[in-house]
Amino acid sequence: MTTADTLFRPDLLAKYSANGPRYTSYPTALQFRDNFDQADYLRAAADPGASATDLSLYFHIPFCDTVCFYCGCNKVATKNRAHARPYLERLKRELASQAACFDTARPVSQLHWGGGTPTFLSHDEMTELMAATRRHFTLSPDSAGEFSIEVDPREASAKTIVHLRNLGFNRLSLGVQDFDPLVQQAINRIQPLEMTASVMRAARATGFHSIGVDLIYGLPHQTVDSFSRTLDTMLALAPDRLSVFGYAHMPQLFKMQRRMDATALPSPAVRLAILRLVVERLTSAGYVYIGMDHFALPTDELARAQAQRSLHRNFQGYSTRAECDLIGFGASSIGKVGDVYAQNAKDLLGYGTAIDAGRLAIARGMRLTADDRLRRDVITELMCNLELRLDEFEAVYGIRFADTFAQELERLRSFEQDGLVSIRNGRLEVLMAGRMLVRNIAMVFDRYLGQQTLERFSRTV
Repeated sequence: MTTADTLFRPDLLAKYSANGPRYTSYPTALQFRDNFDQADYLRAAADPGASATDLSLYFHIPFCDTVCFYCGCNKVATKNRAHARPYLERLKRELASQAACFDTARPVSQLHWGGGTPTFLSHDEMTELMAATRRHFTLSPDSAGEFSIEVDPREASAKTIVHLRNLGFNRLSLGVQDFDPLVQQAINRIQPLEMTASVMRAARATGFHSIGVDLIYGLPHQTVDSFSRTLDTMLALAPDRLSVFGYAHMPQLFKMQRRMDATALPSPAVRLAILRLVVERLTSAGYVYIGMDHFALPTDELARAQAQRSLHRNFQGYSTRAECDLIGFGASSIGKVGDVYAQNAKDLLGYGTAIDAGRLAIARGMRLTADDRLRRDVITELMCNLELRLDEFEAVYGIRFADTFAQELERLRSFEQDGLVSIRNGRLEVLMAGRMLVRNIAMVFDRYLGQQTLERFSRTV
């Protein structure tokens, strides 16, 4: 029996498929409050007990030259590059304001630029933002830091990649989605193969530590055969890691999705067949299935971190830096400092008004309760390291796991009977067949789900 046969159980995928969170945080952002008290954030930032931990910085660059019809990100589509200048000036002021809240001798071991399209900024503007970051914070050396940027190959020449490496970025994430011309036309993302290949060649030539690529299945006009050709092409390019997401069609939330022909979307059966193909092809090619949508070569740090039980999850997805306080910069960005989550104003007007007034742009958030912290750690361990060592949780939290989570363990019995989890010898383990349904397993421990509208979440499969 192959790895794919063990992972891919269509009967169980159909049985358990449901709408649910991706758990880049627990509680999820739906629980953030508009009446959040910024004083909680400031107290957490100033906590001297946190000074031994590293910092992580996230910068949200919302601008895109062209909108992709499938996208649900917080973005501003414009061809006017002049919009970047006032936003950059506010980011620099926000850097100064946030730095005043922290012990900036704490090393920054993780930095990420996302969007939108970060390379919407000019080379000079990117240099300016990174220089401002280094003035206010202490970035770890290249060998110790994870400094990543999301790149649209349509916006990045080989010269851009060299420039990014010189700025200090050492990890690259590329959006591709699909190589098929018909699919690209349907999603308004025309991206010839050579654009992607040239960026990847440049990244390797300039010494980027890891190259990741995003693909999406479930888009208009995709078939098993067409996606097989995309996988052939991608495997020839040999990225270090791959994220293969299932497209979530939610036109009621994301109006640009209405620009696509819904009748051209693949049927549930075809989506499932494409997913099976993905699992078979990537695992046969030597990629490790990390969980959810992620695959990585055994030599990549994601796979190594999972093998060492040090994989983590934050608002950017899987991470190898577990004990960082995360500071969010820019419109809609989310931070996590101590036991506090804080999100900036989502729109440019609200963000700009706060920064121009000399305030932090935090608009909503929450302070975690003791129960939130316990369940967050349970969910993180399941999502990242695929097991819970119950005695460790009992020792840290002073609980008896079987008593505290009696209802949850009872709900997991059906998962256990179906071979998705194993509960024995003081361990709750996600088995191979459960990796594709790890979100469903984590949902068992989410006490907020009954209070949320699940249609706001994507399908778990």
